[in-house]
Amino acid sequence: MRSLTKTNAFIDGHWVPVDQRFTVTNPATGETLAEVADADAALAERAVEAAHRALPAWRSRPAHERANLLLKWFEAMQANKQALAELMCAEQGKPIAEAAGEIDYGASFVKWFAGEAERSYGDVLPLQSTDKRVSIVKQGVGVCSAITPWNFPNAMITRKVAPALAAGCTMVVKPPQLTPLSALAIAQLASEVGIPDGVLNIVPSTDSKGVGKVLTEHPLIRKFSFTGSTEVGKQLMQQCATNVKKVSFELGGNAPFIVFDDADIEHAVEQLMICKFRNAGQTCISANRVLVQESVLDDFVNKLKTAMQNLKVAAGSADDVDYGPLINQAAIEKVERLVSDARDQGAECLLGGEVLQDVGELFYAPTLLTNVSSTMDIAQEEIFGPVVAVQSFADEEEGIRKANDTPFGLAGYFCAQDYRRIERVSTALECGMLGINAGAISHAYNAFGGVKESGIGREGSRYGLAEYQETKTLTLGGFA
Repeated sequence: MRSLTKTNAFIDGHWVPVDQRFTVTNPATGETLAEVADADAALAERAVEAAHRALPAWRSRPAHERANLLLKWFEAMQANKQALAELMCAEQGKPIAEAAGEIDYGASFVKWFAGEAERSYGDVLPLQSTDKRVSIVKQGVGVCSAITPWNFPNAMITRKVAPALAAGCTMVVKPPQLTPLSALAIAQLASEVGIPDGVLNIVPSTDSKGVGKVLTEHPLIRKFSFTGSTEVGKQLMQQCATNVKKVSFELGGNAPFIVFDDADIEHAVEQLMICKFRNAGQTCISANRVLVQESVLDDFVNKLKTAMQNLKVAAGSADDVDYGPLINQAAIEKVERLVSDARDQGAECLLGGEVLQDVGELFYAPTLLTNVSSTMDIAQEEIFGPVVAVQSFADEEEGIRKANDTPFGLAGYFCAQDYRRIERVSTALECGMLGINAGAISHAYNAFGGVKESGIGREGSRYGLAEYQETKTLTLGGFA
């Protein structure tokens, strides 16, 4: 099996060495995986200029040609799925099977937007007068930039890059410092299948402030996309405002998972397990606040505890692993702080609540807390770990009120059977995505994004292509 490990910046179709390097380590073992080029602001500017030079030729290509190249890129990801999955497992920690699933997921965006490239339609408007004809066309916005997170190092890039390229845009990406190797690997595959030099550029860096300033304020960049915390997103949004860039932001979440008294309890537990323990709970749409109606609380908690006791925690390279390590020591410390604060305020720990030292320093036990209140830090912050924090509520009105009592609104979930309740609750919950009796809600066909302080814009679906396009109205006169 081939190696796809690349360690230099990828600019204008070339691997650019940089004297300054940073270390990428395996979170499961602590071993050094690679020393990666540490790009500075000047190199980021060079990447922007390369993308600008490549833009006219790429934008003028017929849509079917851009689509065909994206399909070849998709096929290359599929052909190299095992190598990409093993690389992701090593740098990010998720189990091999889950990493392979992410490769499929990430590649699905490339395939979807290859199709959308040929389904981008304008409009011909009704006659406004006999001497004029009016139409509306969609055009790629131009050079785009993106900053992506470490928790999905393949899919978070493809669902930004694929629609940009499909729309006729070129792209500069700063991948996460913790997991840059997956980004560099898929850039290699893009080059191999013939995506032209300069269309996709990757600048790994530890200088988030300096490189981020280039990617948000450079006058040649017309669109910026970011996935990360709300706090950082607000700062980047302010920087984009200096020259009024088009933006899309997928920011923090605090997803409720509501279990009503008419729910199928076994199914609700099954869906929560799917939702909560993917990637060790390190996902932006992971259930953060589990809200259970009082009359079914004991039944739900007992069944959930049994399911959690069967989870296998180990290095991602082992067989039949449910989840692996957290990404770094800071992640462990955050989870420990949240659990400790909850217990100090009266939460009861029914399971876990500790680092699995016999497995490794970054492996946190499946943890179940009950008697959690909405004022605890664990109910106010993203946990980003394998901890289930259960609150109770008396009736539907209180359940909805507790679910909406947050400045965030990325994802939400609830389990119920009564169709009238399903309609009421679906309308009332304040979130961009909603799983109803379903814990897995993300797909290339679906519009991914949030409301309130969870972001602006959508990724995936036909709406995702529009994020990289401008709408132009053409009025043609002289027909009289």
